[in-house]
Amino acid sequence: MDRTLMPKFLLVTLVALPLLSAFAMAQQTADKPQPAAEQEGGRQYSGMYTFLKEGEFVQITVEDDNRITGFISRYGSGQSDQGAFLDQFFKTGKLEGNKLTFSTDIVHGISFEFKGTIERGEGKAPGDEAYFVLKGTLTDKTSDVNKKVTAHSSPVAFKKFPEDAAPPQTDRQ
Repeated sequence: MDRTLMPKFLLVTLVALPLLSAFAMAQQTADKPQPAAEQEGGRQYSGMYTFLKEGEFVQITVEDDNRITGFISRYGSGQSDQGAFLDQFFKTGKLEGNKLTFSTDIVHGISFEFKGTIERGEGKAPGDEAYFVLKGTLTDKTSDVNKKVTAHSSPVAFKKFPEDAAPPQTDRQ
């Protein structure tokens, strides 16, 4: 190499090498997959969760705008619906970060409201049982024939079913 070009070559190398390294590091960072929570918004929370009794469940779907749709499938507890399987669809539902709220339509004089959070459970990998858990307060509101409403609140923890689990096969009402 020509001796007059050597200082210029060194100067260009000293300036260009850090810029190329920074570009390479930025490219590697961009190629890394994002965590599921960032990648999917809250959609990874969608799925079936346990409910109050064995065989009952809550189905939650997180929509693109973090609106929650879904339903509760439960056994009836009144005289006219004792043991019948009832579906109660969400009237409202919202997810803000990991804070979840929903309320159901009234079915046979009963509605539900949930206020709480979606948290990581003891499941080891996405798709495992209890990978996510709904923790919070469930309020059931019961109306009698005179339209008097009685509310009862209790702390709850509903575990997400494994992803390969199918909903219970029972007759629907």
